[in-house]
Amino acid sequence: MSINHWILLGAAGLFLISFIIFLFEMRPSRWVKNPAPARGKIGRSIFYSFTGAMSPTKKESAYLHLPTYAGGMIFHIGLFSSFAYFVILLFKVGLPGWVNLTFLIILVSGSVSGLLILIKRMSVGQMRRLSNPDDYFSNMLVTGFQIIILLVIMGVNIEQFLLLYCALLLIYIPVGKLRHSFYFFTTRIALGIYYGQRGIWGRKPVKDD
Repeated sequence: MSINHWILLGAAGLFLISFIIFLFEMRPSRWVKNPAPARGKIGRSIFYSFTGAMSPTKKESAYLHLPTYAGGMIFHIGLFSSFAYFVILLFKVGLPGWVNLTFLIILVSGSVSGLLILIKRMSVGQMRRLSNPDDYFSNMLVTGFQIIILLVIMGVNIEQFLLLYCALLLIYIPVGKLRHSFYFFTTRIALGIYYGQRGIWGRKPVKDD
């Protein structure tokens, strides 16, 4: 392995340790008991938390900003696809042309969405006032990662630089705004359990007579 591989391995180790510490800190307290009996299907509620509850019509004011909501979804899909392709590169798995083309389309869309979101944050006064340097850096870091993967798919020989870039991304996730990727899964599961126990989510709709 090259020195860049070892740097990436060290960054991945720090990322994993941070994630384990986060999970430990987020564990439910054994002293907190829910006195209310479970009324709904918790499993169904957790599934809804990751699906229907993510609809813009169910998320505060997201339905008022549908283009930004759609751009954010595409941006995040591009990030997950970038990590998937990066793992494929590490294990040197050959892919058919149509799979590479699919990744290409996704990453072009994700990169463009990231840039448009960054431009909106910089140009819209209210968003600019609410933003801090971490907001800008996190966006540029993730957008850059997608662009680099995109260039690799197109045949540009920058895989050694990609290793260092991914190492930087893994190190930054636990300390910057990107750590919300940790909170997302635990929060959606916690919401599913909370509302599932109360029978609010996960119940079959009542049919009108």
